[in-house]
Amino acid sequence: MDYSASLDAALSRLHQEGRYRTFIDIAREKGNFPHAVWHRPDGTSKPVTVWCGNDYLGMGQHPEVLAAMHEALDATGAGSGGTRNISGTTVWHKKLEAELADLHAKEAALVFTSAYIANDATLSTLPKLFPGLHIVSDELNHASMIEGIRHGNCPKHIFRHNDLAHLREILEAIPAEAPKLIAFESVYSMDGDFGPIDAICDLAEEFGALTYIDEVHAVGMYGPRGGGVTEAQGNIGRIDIVNGTLGKAFGVHGGYIAASAKMCDAIRSYAPGFIFTTSLPPVVAAGAAASIAVLKSDPSIRDRHQAVARVLKARLKGMGLPVIDNGSHIVPLIVGDPVKCKMISDRLLEDHGIYVQPINFPTVPRGTERLRFTPSPVHGPRELDALIRALDDLWSQCALSRGQLSA
Repeated sequence: MDYSASLDAALSRLHQEGRYRTFIDIAREKGNFPHAVWHRPDGTSKPVTVWCGNDYLGMGQHPEVLAAMHEALDATGAGSGGTRNISGTTVWHKKLEAELADLHAKEAALVFTSAYIANDATLSTLPKLFPGLHIVSDELNHASMIEGIRHGNCPKHIFRHNDLAHLREILEAIPAEAPKLIAFESVYSMDGDFGPIDAICDLAEEFGALTYIDEVHAVGMYGPRGGGVTEAQGNIGRIDIVNGTLGKAFGVHGGYIAASAKMCDAIRSYAPGFIFTTSLPPVVAAGAAASIAVLKSDPSIRDRHQAVARVLKARLKGMGLPVIDNGSHIVPLIVGDPVKCKMISDRLLEDHGIYVQPINFPTVPRGTERLRFTPSPVHGPRELDALIRALDDLWSQCALSRGQLSA
């Protein structure tokens, strides 16, 4: 076996299809978000504006978050010292979990090292807790949910995206006495559309199923206190387990679930992805708790963010560009060709100092390759004008068609 040749062939396929992923080395500038410095491979550097960051609200730069992290760092040092079970649980971890439980109006919360791990560990553990469990999953669920369900080695069923009739068909075919769980998302990150939460909960109640919702792209962003779409719609009480992240709107790092005290205790006690992982550093937990507290009390940050997203979508539509507008803060611009998608991304960066990553297969289906913009409250008129001018120029150069997509 020529292992080196196999690696060459695998990487060559990605290059040929225009799907090879390039890491862009940037240094964010404290107090100057969304501006950063791009460190080129040749050793030179260039100022850029970041249009694809997941620090949606700029909370990674917020003074109260930074102050809390400095305090924890000075008090405890860098790391946590172990797993949660072995010396890795601190007052900062407990405070963070209390903030999260309160945010989602749940009895308890459990913090993981990432939302990916939280999804994987929880969904793979639930079949151990409920023998014979059937998991019914939306076809556009995140990779971490797909992997967790696969690792659970239980009967799984996939329903067409947001298709309630198909979901009902599946539930009707599962034995009535079998335990069931419906897994779905509140905001789907590639198209920015919403899951029909109340309608899914109605079916869950009718068929005796648990509900599991991923609010990763919604926590901090929606609701009076940033509790997500479920808080905004007032249906959090109908959800059994909510998954969220600390690395997007909250601007720090980590993931979690919030649920009943008994559910969190069971996951804590049985999930290898929780038991055998070093816990978050106290400095990270402190920053995340501070960020949550700020966003609970200051909805104006969310309001400014939504206003910028609306303006960006309106201006893209006004140019006749194929933007998907499903009403969320996510702004996908469909290119439809992986090579041209990468080309526009490269030219935006090199010629205009605008950084947005191309998103290609397998993250999205072939033919729907896109640039996904994530505006923030601090993307102002100057940044918007520069982006619109650059896109108008490059769209024409790449001979791409114009015309708004239907939502």
